[in-house]
Amino acid sequence: MFKEIGQMMSMMKNLPKLKANIEEFQQKLGQITAEGVSGGDMVKAKANGRFEIVSLTLSDEALKLGDKEMLEDLIRSAVNQAVAKVRVSVSEEAQKMGGDMGLPAGFSLPGM
Repeated sequence: MFKEIGQMMSMMKNLPKLKANIEEFQQKLGQITAEGVSGGDMVKAKANGRFEIVSLTLSDEALKLGDKEMLEDLIRSAVNQAVAKVRVSVSEEAQKMGGDMGLPAGFSLPGM
């Protein structure tokens, strides 16, 4: 318990650096991207580290299906895949940043 209190006090002393690191991390979130695909590349979705869908591409073949429910399933699948990949990338980047700041493994900051 006292070890964690000491680490928190150390973090408080380095608050300006911590703030700068968090701002840098926020900028990196917009640069992290991942793509999900479904239906043999008929649908492609790309998400960024802020979990925003930045692009969605439907092939001509997907549009010719004429099956609304199938297309909705393909879109949902591609988007979910992209979001899952981004979640992993964001987590890895947050752990890397935490390690660079000297935070103990498994320690998480609110909003990260």
